[in-house]
Amino acid sequence: MARKYSKSWKRKLEAWALALAVLGSAAGVRYASAQDRQPNSRDLEVLQVQPNFYMIAGAGGNIGVQLGPAGIVLVDTGSAGTSDKVLAAIKKISDKPIRYIIDTSADPDHVGGNSALSRAGLSIISGVVGNPAFGEDVLGNNGAASLLAHDNVLSRMNPGDSAEWPTKTYTSKFYKMSLNGDGIETFHQPAAHTDGDSFVLFRRSNVIVAGDLFDPTRFPVIDTGKGGSIHGVIDALNRLLELTIPPYPQPWLSERTFVIPGHGPVSDSHDLLEYRDMVVIVTDIIQDMINRSMTLEQVKAANPTRGYNARYGANTGPWTTEMFVTSVYKGLSAKGR
Repeated sequence: MARKYSKSWKRKLEAWALALAVLGSAAGVRYASAQDRQPNSRDLEVLQVQPNFYMIAGAGGNIGVQLGPAGIVLVDTGSAGTSDKVLAAIKKISDKPIRYIIDTSADPDHVGGNSALSRAGLSIISGVVGNPAFGEDVLGNNGAASLLAHDNVLSRMNPGDSAEWPTKTYTSKFYKMSLNGDGIETFHQPAAHTDGDSFVLFRRSNVIVAGDLFDPTRFPVIDTGKGGSIHGVIDALNRLLELTIPPYPQPWLSERTFVIPGHGPVSDSHDLLEYRDMVVIVTDIIQDMINRSMTLEQVKAANPTRGYNARYGANTGPWTTEMFVTSVYKGLSAKGR
């Protein structure tokens, strides 16, 4: 629920957003445009986040890679057509097989490599295919790596691409497992980017793979056709903040929770907090405009995101600033009826 402000404070919010835009322009700050954010299919970037944890970027959505003696756990698999390069990148950092794949959503740039990467892997205990004494957790995908996702992801996937489907789904608030000496918790975050979003916390590694619940390269993508909502996005960001440990009392060290977003660079609690505050401020400004009976066209003309357009906005591409404002406006208006 959006907070209620006095008229003077509402004016301060709008003035603050405008001031941020002016300061950004004066400092000559340049952030990635929508074109800059397009994945480069020629080259992948492999970043070591922790001694046993990597991020692969450039294959579509970011891919989380946990390594250990039992094998590899992947979070997301990137876009279709990049799997050979992803596999080659993985083999450069580990000779262990892929054991588990966890999908954060049904978006094609996050699940496009499901089939190829799972078939390139092995079930957690090999050589037992067909033995009824072993369940799916052991067998995986007919002896290949298991594919885990929330049940809503399965319902949202293309019926004709069954090879990409998760082989195991969960319907509760979370799914817990342990592999490579690391507690792995997959949390469902309903009605956010979509209705099937998950983020994954690796306890010992101190890494969260957030998927598109957190994408610092743009305004939040809210797929209302798949059950997404702005309030769900804010709830998800707050939940991520609750689970993220800041770099205190020694901020100059790397001891902190690292967050791998759906797109963009590895982040931490400061980045997450800044993004959450931006989303809340813009939402409250639009809610105030709705309370003043402004139409959608009037709200768009008022440019409620102007303090943040340089950093998160886009005029072209798959997700524009106008699309974001429209989605927030319609969601808040429907909620107020």
